[in-house]
Amino acid sequence: MGIGVVVIAALFLIDRFAPTLFQDSLPDRAQDGLTLALSVLIEALPFVVLGVVLSIVVQVWLPPDLIHRWLPRAGWARRAVLSLLGMLIPVCECGNVPFARGLMMRGLAPAEALTFLIAAPIVNPIVIITTHAAFGFDGGILVIRLIGGYLIANLIGWIYSRHPDPDALLTRQFTATCERVVHEHGTPTRRSLTQFLIELRAVMPALVIGSALAGAVQVLVPRDALLAIGSNPVLSIVAMMALAMTVAICSNVDAFFALSFASTFSSGALIAFLLVGPLVDIKMLALLRTTFTARTLVGIVAVVLTSAFAIGIGVNVFG
Repeated sequence: MGIGVVVIAALFLIDRFAPTLFQDSLPDRAQDGLTLALSVLIEALPFVVLGVVLSIVVQVWLPPDLIHRWLPRAGWARRAVLSLLGMLIPVCECGNVPFARGLMMRGLAPAEALTFLIAAPIVNPIVIITTHAAFGFDGGILVIRLIGGYLIANLIGWIYSRHPDPDALLTRQFTATCERVVHEHGTPTRRSLTQFLIELRAVMPALVIGSALAGAVQVLVPRDALLAIGSNPVLSIVAMMALAMTVAICSNVDAFFALSFASTFSSGALIAFLLVGPLVDIKMLALLRTTFTARTLVGIVAVVLTSAFAIGIGVNVFG
Protein backbone atom coordinates (compact mmCIF):
# COMPACT_ATOMS: atom_id res chain seq x y z
CA MET A 1 0.00 0.00 0.00
CA GLY A 2 2.81 2.37 0.86
CA ILE A 3 4.58 1.74 -2.44
CA GLY A 4 1.30 2.23 -4.30
CA VAL A 5 0.65 5.58 -2.63
CA VAL A 6 4.17 6.80 -3.46
CA VAL A 7 3.85 5.75 -7.11
CA ILE A 8 0.46 7.41 -7.54
CA ALA A 9 1.70 10.60 -5.89
CA ALA A 10 4.78 10.61 -8.13
CA LEU A 11 2.64 10.20 -11.24
CA PHE A 12 0.45 13.16 -10.29
CA LEU A 13 3.43 15.33 -9.34
CA ILE A 14 5.18 14.61 -12.65
CA ASP A 15 2.00 15.31 -14.56
CA ARG A 16 1.54 18.58 -12.67
CA PHE A 17 5.07 20.03 -12.71
CA ALA A 18 6.67 18.34 -15.76
CA PRO A 19 3.85 17.66 -18.22
CA THR A 20 6.22 17.57 -21.22
CA LEU A 21 8.48 14.91 -19.74
CA PHE A 22 6.31 12.09 -21.06
CA GLN A 23 4.43 11.85 -24.35
CA ASP A 24 1.55 9.77 -22.99
CA SER A 25 -1.17 11.09 -20.72
CA LEU A 26 -1.38 10.23 -17.02
CA PRO A 27 -4.14 7.58 -17.40
CA ASP A 28 -2.21 5.89 -20.22
CA ARG A 29 0.99 5.81 -18.17
CA ALA A 30 -0.83 4.39 -15.15
CA GLN A 31 -2.42 1.72 -17.32
CA ASP A 32 0.95 0.90 -18.89
CA GLY A 33 2.51 0.54 -15.45
CA LEU A 34 -0.21 -1.86 -14.32
CA THR A 35 0.08 -3.87 -17.53
CA LEU A 36 3.87 -4.10 -17.21
CA ALA A 37 3.65 -5.16 -13.56
CA LEU A 38 1.12 -7.88 -14.35
CA SER A 39 3.17 -9.12 -17.31
CA VAL A 40 6.29 -9.45 -15.15
CA LEU A 41 4.27 -11.26 -12.46
CA ILE A 42 2.58 -13.67 -14.89
CA GLU A 43 5.84 -14.35 -16.71
CA ALA A 44 7.71 -15.19 -13.50
CA LEU A 45 5.00 -17.10 -11.59
CA PRO A 46 5.33 -20.51 -13.34
CA PHE A 47 9.10 -20.50 -12.82
CA VAL A 48 8.70 -19.60 -9.15
CA VAL A 49 6.30 -22.51 -8.63
CA LEU A 50 8.69 -24.84 -10.47
CA GLY A 51 11.54 -23.59 -8.29
CA VAL A 52 9.48 -24.29 -5.16
CA VAL A 53 8.75 -27.82 -6.38
CA LEU A 54 12.45 -28.45 -7.07
CA SER A 55 13.25 -27.05 -3.63
CA ILE A 56 10.85 -29.53 -2.02
CA VAL A 57 12.40 -32.41 -3.99
CA VAL A 58 15.82 -31.46 -2.61
CA GLN A 59 14.61 -30.97 0.97
CA VAL A 60 12.21 -33.88 1.38
CA TRP A 61 12.75 -36.57 -1.23
CA LEU A 62 16.52 -36.70 -1.80
CA PRO A 63 18.85 -38.43 0.68
CA PRO A 64 20.34 -35.84 3.07
CA ASP A 65 23.95 -36.40 2.02
CA LEU A 66 23.38 -36.84 -1.73
CA ILE A 67 24.28 -33.27 -2.73
CA HIS A 68 27.38 -33.13 -0.57
CA ARG A 69 28.48 -36.55 -1.78
CA TRP A 70 28.90 -35.50 -5.42
CA LEU A 71 30.30 -32.03 -4.68
CA PRO A 72 34.10 -31.60 -4.38
CA ARG A 73 35.47 -30.96 -0.91
CA ALA A 74 37.58 -27.91 -1.75
CA GLY A 75 35.59 -24.70 -1.44
CA TRP A 76 36.65 -23.19 -4.76
CA ALA A 77 35.91 -26.45 -6.58
CA ARG A 78 32.46 -26.75 -4.96
CA ARG A 79 31.60 -23.24 -6.08
CA ALA A 80 32.95 -23.90 -9.58
CA VAL A 81 30.67 -26.93 -9.92
CA LEU A 82 27.64 -25.21 -8.38
CA SER A 83 27.99 -22.30 -10.77
CA LEU A 84 27.42 -24.79 -13.61
CA LEU A 85 24.42 -26.44 -11.96
CA GLY A 86 22.10 -24.04 -13.77
CA MET A 87 22.86 -25.88 -17.01
CA LEU A 88 20.82 -28.79 -15.67
CA ILE A 89 17.89 -26.69 -14.41
CA PRO A 90 15.97 -24.75 -17.11
CA VAL A 91 14.47 -22.30 -14.61
CA CYS A 92 14.70 -18.51 -14.87
CA GLU A 93 16.20 -16.37 -12.14
CA CYS A 94 12.91 -16.21 -10.20
CA GLY A 95 12.67 -19.97 -9.77
CA ASN A 96 16.30 -20.26 -8.71
CA VAL A 97 15.67 -18.42 -5.43
CA PRO A 98 13.36 -21.02 -3.82
CA PHE A 99 15.59 -23.79 -5.20
CA ALA A 100 18.66 -22.19 -3.59
CA ARG A 101 16.73 -21.85 -0.33
CA GLY A 102 16.14 -25.59 -0.45
CA LEU A 103 19.84 -26.23 -1.02
CA MET A 104 20.75 -24.15 2.02
CA MET A 105 18.17 -25.98 4.13
CA ARG A 106 20.10 -29.12 3.23
CA GLY A 107 23.35 -27.67 4.48
CA LEU A 108 24.77 -25.72 1.56
CA ALA A 109 26.76 -22.68 2.70
CA PRO A 110 25.32 -19.21 1.86
CA ALA A 111 28.37 -18.38 -0.30
CA GLU A 112 27.87 -21.59 -2.27
CA ALA A 113 24.17 -20.87 -2.76
CA LEU A 114 25.04 -17.36 -3.94
CA THR A 115 27.46 -18.78 -6.51
CA PHE A 116 24.66 -20.93 -7.92
CA LEU A 117 22.13 -18.08 -7.80
CA ILE A 118 24.34 -15.62 -9.68
CA ALA A 119 25.50 -18.05 -12.37
CA ALA A 120 22.31 -20.05 -12.99
CA PRO A 121 20.28 -17.35 -14.84
CA ILE A 122 23.07 -17.00 -17.43
CA VAL A 123 24.30 -20.59 -17.89
CA ASN A 124 20.67 -21.73 -18.13
CA PRO A 125 20.32 -23.79 -21.38
CA ILE A 126 17.27 -21.79 -22.51
CA VAL A 127 19.16 -18.53 -22.02
CA ILE A 128 22.09 -19.87 -24.04
CA ILE A 129 19.75 -20.87 -26.89
CA THR A 130 17.85 -17.56 -26.95
CA THR A 131 21.05 -15.49 -26.76
CA HIS A 132 22.45 -17.44 -29.70
CA ALA A 133 19.19 -16.99 -31.60
CA ALA A 134 19.36 -13.22 -31.06
CA PHE A 135 23.07 -12.55 -31.63
CA GLY A 136 24.64 -15.76 -32.91
CA PHE A 137 28.39 -15.54 -32.36
CA ASP A 138 28.60 -11.96 -33.65
CA GLY A 139 30.84 -9.77 -31.55
CA GLY A 140 31.38 -12.57 -29.05
CA ILE A 141 28.30 -11.45 -27.09
CA LEU A 142 27.15 -14.99 -26.27
CA VAL A 143 30.59 -16.22 -25.21
CA ILE A 144 31.39 -13.10 -23.18
CA ARG A 145 28.01 -13.30 -21.45
CA LEU A 146 28.61 -16.91 -20.41
CA ILE A 147 32.20 -16.39 -19.28
CA GLY A 148 31.40 -13.06 -17.61
CA GLY A 149 28.44 -14.49 -15.67
CA TYR A 150 30.48 -17.49 -14.57
CA LEU A 151 33.38 -15.32 -13.36
CA ILE A 152 31.12 -12.84 -11.55
CA ALA A 153 29.34 -15.69 -9.76
CA ASN A 154 32.58 -17.25 -8.58
CA LEU A 155 33.94 -13.86 -7.53
CA ILE A 156 30.88 -13.24 -5.37
CA GLY A 157 31.08 -16.77 -3.98
CA TRP A 158 34.76 -16.30 -3.09
CA ILE A 159 34.13 -12.93 -1.43
CA TYR A 160 31.32 -14.21 0.79
CA SER A 161 33.06 -17.51 1.52
CA ARG A 162 35.57 -15.42 3.49
CA HIS A 163 32.86 -13.87 5.67
CA PRO A 164 33.61 -14.59 9.35
CA ASP A 165 29.93 -15.28 10.16
CA PRO A 166 28.09 -16.83 7.17
CA ASP A 167 24.77 -16.92 9.04
CA ALA A 168 24.90 -13.12 9.29
CA LEU A 169 24.31 -13.01 5.52
CA LEU A 170 20.84 -14.50 6.01
CA THR A 171 17.63 -12.91 7.26
CA ARG A 172 16.22 -13.94 10.62
CA GLN A 173 13.04 -15.14 8.93
CA PHE A 174 14.95 -17.56 6.71
CA THR A 175 17.08 -18.81 9.60
CA ALA A 176 13.92 -19.47 11.62
CA THR A 177 12.41 -21.32 8.64
CA CYS A 178 15.50 -23.53 8.40
CA GLU A 179 15.28 -24.42 12.08
CA ARG A 180 11.57 -25.19 11.77
CA VAL A 181 12.12 -27.43 8.74
CA VAL A 182 14.94 -29.36 10.42
CA HIS A 183 12.75 -30.24 13.40
CA GLU A 184 9.64 -30.98 11.35
CA HIS A 185 8.38 -34.56 11.34
CA GLY A 186 5.69 -36.45 9.47
CA THR A 187 5.26 -38.29 6.20
CA PRO A 188 7.13 -37.01 3.12
CA THR A 189 3.83 -35.99 1.53
CA ARG A 190 2.78 -33.95 4.56
CA ARG A 191 6.21 -32.33 4.80
CA SER A 192 6.10 -31.51 1.08
CA LEU A 193 2.74 -29.77 1.38
CA THR A 194 3.85 -27.85 4.45
CA GLN A 195 7.08 -26.74 2.80
CA PHE A 196 5.21 -25.75 -0.37
CA LEU A 197 3.06 -23.35 1.65
CA ILE A 198 6.06 -22.03 3.59
CA GLU A 199 8.01 -21.26 0.42
CA LEU A 200 5.07 -19.65 -1.39
CA ARG A 201 4.36 -17.44 1.62
CA ALA A 202 8.00 -16.37 1.60
CA VAL A 203 8.51 -15.61 -2.10
CA MET A 204 5.07 -14.57 -3.40
CA PRO A 205 4.85 -11.22 -1.57
CA ALA A 206 8.36 -10.38 -2.75
CA LEU A 207 7.48 -11.35 -6.32
CA VAL A 208 4.35 -9.18 -6.30
CA ILE A 209 6.23 -6.19 -4.84
CA GLY A 210 9.14 -6.65 -7.23
CA SER A 211 6.78 -6.82 -10.22
CA ALA A 212 4.95 -3.70 -9.06
CA LEU A 213 8.23 -1.81 -8.66
CA ALA A 214 9.38 -2.90 -12.12
CA GLY A 215 6.16 -1.60 -13.67
CA ALA A 216 6.26 1.64 -11.69
CA VAL A 217 9.86 2.44 -12.54
CA GLN A 218 9.23 1.98 -16.24
CA VAL A 219 6.46 4.59 -16.25
CA LEU A 220 8.27 6.99 -13.92
CA VAL A 221 11.65 7.03 -15.68
CA PRO A 222 11.65 8.50 -19.22
CA ARG A 223 13.22 5.84 -21.44
CA ASP A 224 14.13 8.54 -23.98
CA ALA A 225 16.54 9.96 -21.42
CA LEU A 226 18.36 6.64 -21.31
CA LEU A 227 18.40 6.17 -25.07
CA ALA A 228 19.74 9.69 -25.69
CA ILE A 229 23.15 8.75 -24.32
CA GLY A 230 23.43 5.48 -26.23
CA SER A 231 26.23 6.66 -28.49
CA ASN A 232 28.66 7.42 -25.65
CA PRO A 233 30.92 4.36 -25.02
CA VAL A 234 30.92 4.91 -21.24
CA LEU A 235 27.51 6.45 -20.54
CA SER A 236 25.83 3.90 -22.80
CA ILE A 237 27.02 1.13 -20.47
CA VAL A 238 25.65 2.97 -17.43
CA ALA A 239 22.34 3.57 -19.22
CA MET A 240 21.92 -0.07 -20.24
CA MET A 241 22.77 -1.28 -16.73
CA ALA A 242 20.15 1.09 -15.33
CA LEU A 243 17.67 -0.15 -17.91
CA ALA A 244 18.46 -3.78 -17.05
CA MET A 245 17.72 -3.20 -13.37
CA THR A 246 14.41 -1.47 -14.06
CA VAL A 247 12.71 -3.35 -16.89
CA ALA A 248 12.97 -6.72 -15.06
CA ILE A 249 12.74 -8.94 -18.15
CA CYS A 250 13.09 -12.70 -17.70
CA SER A 251 16.58 -13.89 -18.61
CA ASN A 252 15.05 -16.42 -21.00
CA VAL A 253 13.99 -13.65 -23.40
CA ASP A 254 16.10 -10.60 -22.48
CA ALA A 255 18.48 -11.16 -25.43
CA PHE A 256 15.72 -10.27 -27.90
CA PHE A 257 15.00 -7.09 -25.95
CA ALA A 258 18.69 -6.18 -26.04
CA LEU A 259 18.80 -6.91 -29.77
CA SER A 260 16.44 -3.98 -30.39
CA PHE A 261 19.19 -1.64 -29.09
CA ALA A 262 22.00 -3.17 -31.16
CA SER A 263 21.95 -0.38 -33.74
CA THR A 264 22.04 2.36 -31.08
CA PHE A 265 24.20 1.06 -28.25
CA SER A 266 27.73 -0.35 -28.21
CA SER A 267 28.49 -4.06 -27.82
CA GLY A 268 29.88 -3.40 -24.36
CA ALA A 269 26.61 -1.77 -23.31
CA LEU A 270 24.60 -4.73 -24.62
CA ILE A 271 26.79 -7.20 -22.73
CA ALA A 272 26.49 -5.14 -19.53
CA PHE A 273 22.70 -5.25 -19.94
CA LEU A 274 22.73 -9.03 -20.45
CA LEU A 275 24.91 -9.51 -17.35
CA VAL A 276 23.14 -7.15 -14.95
CA GLY A 277 19.49 -7.89 -15.77
CA PRO A 278 19.31 -11.57 -14.73
CA LEU A 279 21.31 -10.97 -11.56
CA VAL A 280 20.20 -7.77 -9.84
CA ASP A 281 17.04 -6.37 -11.43
CA ILE A 282 14.33 -5.03 -9.12
CA LYS A 283 12.30 -8.23 -9.17
CA MET A 284 15.29 -10.43 -8.43
CA LEU A 285 16.44 -8.23 -5.55
CA ALA A 286 12.97 -8.39 -3.98
CA LEU A 287 13.10 -12.19 -4.13
CA LEU A 288 16.66 -12.33 -2.78
CA ARG A 289 15.59 -10.11 0.12
CA THR A 290 13.46 -13.02 1.44
CA THR A 291 16.70 -14.85 2.20
CA PHE A 292 19.65 -12.45 2.36
CA THR A 293 20.08 -9.27 4.40
CA ALA A 294 19.97 -5.83 2.82
CA ARG A 295 23.68 -5.35 3.55
CA THR A 296 24.49 -8.55 1.67
CA LEU A 297 22.42 -7.44 -1.31
CA VAL A 298 24.18 -4.07 -1.42
CA GLY A 299 27.51 -5.88 -1.67
CA ILE A 300 26.22 -8.20 -4.40
CA VAL A 301 24.86 -5.29 -6.45
CA ALA A 302 28.15 -3.42 -6.10
CA VAL A 303 30.19 -6.41 -7.32
CA VAL A 304 27.83 -7.16 -10.22
CA LEU A 305 27.66 -3.54 -11.44
CA THR A 306 31.41 -2.97 -11.11
CA SER A 307 32.22 -6.23 -12.89
CA ALA A 308 29.67 -5.71 -15.67
CA PHE A 309 30.91 -2.16 -16.21
CA ALA A 310 34.53 -3.32 -16.41
CA ILE A 311 33.62 -6.09 -18.87
CA GLY A 312 31.60 -3.64 -20.98
CA ILE A 313 34.46 -1.13 -21.07
CA GLY A 314 36.89 -3.90 -22.03
CA VAL A 315 34.66 -4.98 -24.92
CA ASN A 316 34.29 -1.39 -26.17
CA VAL A 317 38.02 -0.72 -25.97
CA PHE A 318 39.45 -4.02 -27.19
CA GLY A 319 36.50 -5.51 -29.07
